[in-house]
Amino acid sequence: MTGGVVVVGAGLAGVHTVKALRDRGFTGPITVLGEEPHAPYDRPPLTKQFLAGEVDDTTLPELDARLCTGRAATGLGDGEVRTTDGALAYDHLVIATGAKPRTLPAEDGAAVFTIRTVDDARALRSRLTEGHRLVVVGAGWIGAEVAGTAAALGCRVEVLEAASTVLPSCGFGELAAAFEPWYAEAGVRLRLDTKVRGIGADAVELEDGTRIPADTVVVGIGVTPNTGWLEQSPIDRDARGAIEVDARLRTNLPQVYATGDCAAYSSRRYGGPLLLEHWTHAQASPRAIAENILGGETEYDDVPYFWSRQFGRMVQYLGRHSAEDTLVLRGDPAGEKWSACWLRDGALTAVLAAKLPKEIVQARMLFAKEHTMDADLLADPERKLSECVRA
Repeated sequence: MTGGVVVVGAGLAGVHTVKALRDRGFTGPITVLGEEPHAPYDRPPLTKQFLAGEVDDTTLPELDARLCTGRAATGLGDGEVRTTDGALAYDHLVIATGAKPRTLPAEDGAAVFTIRTVDDARALRSRLTEGHRLVVVGAGWIGAEVAGTAAALGCRVEVLEAASTVLPSCGFGELAAAFEPWYAEAGVRLRLDTKVRGIGADAVELEDGTRIPADTVVVGIGVTPNTGWLEQSPIDRDARGAIEVDARLRTNLPQVYATGDCAAYSSRRYGGPLLLEHWTHAQASPRAIAENILGGETEYDDVPYFWSRQFGRMVQYLGRHSAEDTLVLRGDPAGEKWSACWLRDGALTAVLAAKLPKEIVQARMLFAKEHTMDADLLADPERKLSECVRA
């Protein structure tokens, strides 16, 4: 080998690519490029324990690789990655550049934040003091996490959401209303059907002309794949900018793989490409890449899994459902603990659980065996999921 394995991206997917290769006996050179000046770190705590000041360091264990921090990829050549500090040759390339947050127009001097990096979180944390006026734009998972953390620190928090429900991208339909009371319980004001025109130095201006006073604004309206550096390359990307990879996480270029938030992989399970912005996906998918670099023919097609801590509640989602699936509630969503299942022709497609981690454990086993469920039994929350399999 000459250039060995080059991993572009020092986030979770990049880190686990290195770990998976070493765990499988790869002894060749590995180089990891990280655009940030920091050693790799875990991102999920940034909107929770880190922002609350409960932890100050989420650095991941040291890598058995050459780590180049503060060095960004700028393009691809023939067997090499062009970077801000010269070109790097590779034998195998793994692209794991993640995603970047969407933003909103803002005046000069406005205190506007997105939460993607540890520097973002540290700068925001210093502002979250008693009585501070924080406006969060976007009632998705991240917006709710930031709002809940800030409210617990004594901030005066308002959340603005353009859609008519919270978590609009999740497809929960009427079930999304179950999450809305959590905002008020935490002392957070929630405004739905509220569109933002722009952000000023001391207020957020809505499309109807209303001004919401704000000392600080956090924008949490989603992300886009961080693949702009590939615009002049022959790598196939979809309309969102996500790198298109097959079931083995291979791009259209030989010996070039991609995974994590920047790649849409071909899923046999779901019959099409999936772009997952999940911590567990970034952790698990590099195993397939490592095996394929070492000569295997391994496909990646795990059941998607996501979790979030919403206003003190652990919320988990396993699977992938569509609007045509049948929703079966297990318990009262107005209560503290409940779950919901989606079925398609009797087959379990997804499970959402609030403060019920055992539901997810059982659901994993059911997904693995592809059981057919009895909807009437499933509607009884006193029954275990494993007891609701159709005989």
